[in-house]
Amino acid sequence: MGDENNSDYVRVYTGPMVIVKMLQSHLQDVGIHPIVKDNLQSGLRGGFGGGLPDLIQLFIHKDEVEKAGPIISEALEGI
Repeated sequence: MGDENNSDYVRVYTGPMVIVKMLQSHLQDVGIHPIVKDNLQSGLRGGFGGGLPDLIQLFIHKDEVEKAGPIISEALEGI
């Protein structure tokens, strides 16, 4: 995917990993394959710190935003 400035992908949520995983599951159930970006884990693997543990980002392809919107909204209402 590259970075978040890639115009083919749209960030649809930023928050704790547990919620990102829940949203990821709901989206995958309908054939949408989101990308998870975790700057903290990436930094730790690279040998340096960076990012915050509760700021995990979820991206989807821009062509799937309309389909994903109601799914994300409904999932977040249930929290």
